[in-house]
Amino acid sequence: MKFFHLSDLHIGKHLFYYSLLEDQKYVFHQILEAAKEEQPDAVLLCGDIYDKTIPSAEAVSLFDWFLTELKETLPKALILIIAGNHDSGERLEFARELLEKEGVFIAGLPPREADEKIRKVTMTDPAGEVCFYLLPFTKPSHLRKKYEEEKIDSYEEAVKKLLEEEEIDTTKRNVLLSHQFYLSGGSEPLTCDSEIRMAGGIDEIDTRLLEDFDYVALGHIHRAQRIGKRQCYYSGTPLKYSVSEASHEKSFQIVELGEKGQEPLVRKKQLKPLRELCVLRGTLQEVLEQREHAKDFVSITLTDEEEPYMPKEQLELVFDHILEIRIDNERTRRILDLYEEEEETESLFESFASFFETVQGRSMNEAEQEAAQDAWNEIIEGGAE
Repeated sequence: MKFFHLSDLHIGKHLFYYSLLEDQKYVFHQILEAAKEEQPDAVLLCGDIYDKTIPSAEAVSLFDWFLTELKETLPKALILIIAGNHDSGERLEFARELLEKEGVFIAGLPPREADEKIRKVTMTDPAGEVCFYLLPFTKPSHLRKKYEEEKIDSYEEAVKKLLEEEEIDTTKRNVLLSHQFYLSGGSEPLTCDSEIRMAGGIDEIDTRLLEDFDYVALGHIHRAQRIGKRQCYYSGTPLKYSVSEASHEKSFQIVELGEKGQEPLVRKKQLKPLRELCVLRGTLQEVLEQREHAKDFVSITLTDEEEPYMPKEQLELVFDHILEIRIDNERTRRILDLYEEEEETESLFESFASFFETVQGRSMNEAEQEAAQDAWNEIIEGGAE
């Protein structure tokens, strides 16, 4: 059985001030061409379909167009969709029963009632059944009603509890769709600036929970990568959504499942952007000479020691999509060093306060603040000695 594994479309996203709808449709055309060529049996969309919980009308129209074209290209294939942390599960499930009749299965919310389980879709090929488990983004608060008498504090406990309820037949091939922050043996995936993380690592889930699955199709992390030794893959985003992703090559996964016990064949299908995202660094004159990037998205760092004449205006005459202009020279580095020295103690204490609030679900009271501040002061004073 062959399927496409995609995630984190983030339809409707803006890169700084620029809408990416045109750029997204450009790569969607490439996915449709690949679907026409490869003829997969299923397409997996693993969360963060939209960039906002309330997407714009233009974003909804683009996804509607993409789904329609995908089904016309692959009339017999199933499309399996889960919600990510950027999505509204309720909105994503609109017309769910109607879409099922067309082979589009959506799981917007995790099981919330006592008798509910993870949504399961079964397909068959010559090697037998393949069971797809659709687990949308899940956090502890989602499960309060389902497990009223139990206290579930971490994301790992939440996912573990849901998986333990499933009667997974390990003699069959099983595939999990999930949108969470997974790590393997304490080793974290490579992340980007455009991702949302929880303070204190409470969103971390170890892949040891996923041993019953022959392939795990993940979303949430924007860089394509395999996690640990198990068949757990993040497909990454189809476009570069932050400057930190400038060096990434974007793609999606094409997965072929053989018989039970055989390692899945996983290959990447590269995606070419409408506009590249480039990081340019140098003096104003050096940057202005890089006209091959005139139509690209550019993040610019100027290194002139003397302030050049009207740099922003000169750069805008050459580059159509400037994301940011930074200055990095001896003077700015000196100012930054002074600022960091003044803010270091305060910012670290504030980070602890934020961590406390995330873990405990409330802010520190006055007595706790005083105790924490006293302890912090002792650490600082001890370090100074």
